[in-house]
Amino acid sequence: MTDMKSAGLTVSVEEALRIILDSVRPLSGESIPIMEASDRVLYDDVVADTNVPPLDDSGMDGYALIAADTAGASRDRPARLEIVGEVQAGASTEGKEVTKGTAIRIMTGAPIPRGADAVIQVEDTEEEGGYVRVFRQATRFENYRFAGESIKVGDTILNRGDRLTSAKVGILASLNHNTVSVYRQPTVSIISTGNELADIGEDMQFGQIRNVNAYTLHAEVGRYGGLPLYLGIVKDTMADAREVFLKALGSDVVISTGGVSMGKYDFVKDIFVDLGIDILFEWVKVKPGRPCTFGKKGDKLVFGLPGNPVSSLTSFIQFVRPALLRLMGATRINKPVVNAVLDEDIKKQAGKVFLLRGRFTIRNNELHVVTTGNQKSSVLRSMSEANCLIVIPEDTTRMKAGERVAIQLIDHDEL
Repeated sequence: MTDMKSAGLTVSVEEALRIILDSVRPLSGESIPIMEASDRVLYDDVVADTNVPPLDDSGMDGYALIAADTAGASRDRPARLEIVGEVQAGASTEGKEVTKGTAIRIMTGAPIPRGADAVIQVEDTEEEGGYVRVFRQATRFENYRFAGESIKVGDTILNRGDRLTSAKVGILASLNHNTVSVYRQPTVSIISTGNELADIGEDMQFGQIRNVNAYTLHAEVGRYGGLPLYLGIVKDTMADAREVFLKALGSDVVISTGGVSMGKYDFVKDIFVDLGIDILFEWVKVKPGRPCTFGKKGDKLVFGLPGNPVSSLTSFIQFVRPALLRLMGATRINKPVVNAVLDEDIKKQAGKVFLLRGRFTIRNNELHVVTTGNQKSSVLRSMSEANCLIVIPEDTTRMKAGERVAIQLIDHDEL
């Protein structure tokens, strides 16, 4: 068996992401009810086959009238118009017409009757004895919503690769779409490795720690649209590991944690080789998360993430998350990176990008950021308190309070 315990195939963060995304082939599509479509990714463009709204309608409760009939109107000298009808939302305007000196009572969303060119809102009127007094001058097409004002027939209103927000689901409903074509969700097998791990509910033996990674990654996979499958803890034996990894390759994506560094029992990369998984990189010039292995077998994507909880989670954010989104055809996969004022001094070694757990706030219309405490890769608490990652470039060794620094907004939607 090939000895994989070497510091080979080392790449930068940018190179790692490029290699991963070049390896992704988006999944096939499926049709689902729009009630189940929130956060799914569109497989086809959506082209409008109807106008929204379908007719000219009113934007207010009030009176449909001819704007010129209210010229010069004020509270002291109101315009007085005869009320010749009423139109409710959803009702027909058949036989109803506004002519000079008349008005028709109208509700929000009701179709505009023939002859009217404005709607004056009810707050600016007073009704009395079959007439309405109008206390200000209306402007032409005031509170008047035109057919197709929101959406016109033939408009490409949603694009392939869009993630379906609540508003986009509403647009589908406005176009009478009961179902929608979306990319299939990737299945993701999650494996934890190491004799030192005890699962939830198991008795802890001396020297053991709780298996945290499986649960943080399970939550992250679900958050980004994948279908997670936890395959349990693999002990530090080749036979056990091979069996579980072989099963995991039935999924679209495999994520393992631990066993990818240079220790005696770090054999995950050996398993990759044994199962014919083509290793594309083994190490990334980043902290936390340097021992991060990525490989591919056919269309299957295989990630060997570090075992420390923060290293595992930050590696997921940087590398697995965009791969899952690209598998689902998403066109927006980048977390926003903005500048913030650093409120503390930071020192680091050269040679790696540092991703420090940080929390940004807004003061005097500017973003300010501080670290969230202990930055050891085993301290998940500081990650739970973070809303960003402070990005310190590879060759930078010192930053002073007051300088501007790049921060990645990890809780923000992708751009």
